[in-house]
Amino acid sequence: MKKIIIGADHAGFDLKEAIKPCLVEDGWEVVDQGTFDRSPVDYADFGGPVAMAVATGAFSRGILVCGSGVGMNILANKFPGVRAVLALDADMACLSRVHNDTNILALAGRRTDAAQAAAIMRGWLATAFEGGRHEQRLDKIRQWEQKICHKELPQEEKP
Repeated sequence: MKKIIIGADHAGFDLKEAIKPCLVEDGWEVVDQGTFDRSPVDYADFGGPVAMAVATGAFSRGILVCGSGVGMNILANKFPGVRAVLALDADMACLSRVHNDTNILALAGRRTDAAQAAAIMRGWLATAFEGGRHEQRLDKIRQWEQKICHKELPQEEKP
């Protein structure tokens, strides 16, 4: 069975709960990192474990949901090897897979209804990376990640 990890903050809770049955119906085993109710929480507490699980290779893909999708997307993209996309429609989600081999999908809980989210998610999950000319672009992203992770940043000049 295919496995996917998901997480949400309080603003994304309802949408996370709405898409879980769609994932199960499509044959995915869902590992839910929370949150588990609408009580106010910080998105980083739930997005971080999802992004880490994808970054370390424990999961090949993940889904994050917050109010706008922006916070979760920013957080996820801080992790080496993660290529997260905030997708507001299925075309955007599919193109992110074809061109960028995205591995985390961020959804906007306050801007996306359950039917839209299901279409976005299903398109994203069903779309393969095209490779080819796009692979060299991802290689350049990986090179930047290596420089950053190994602190090969230029030293600031002192006056």
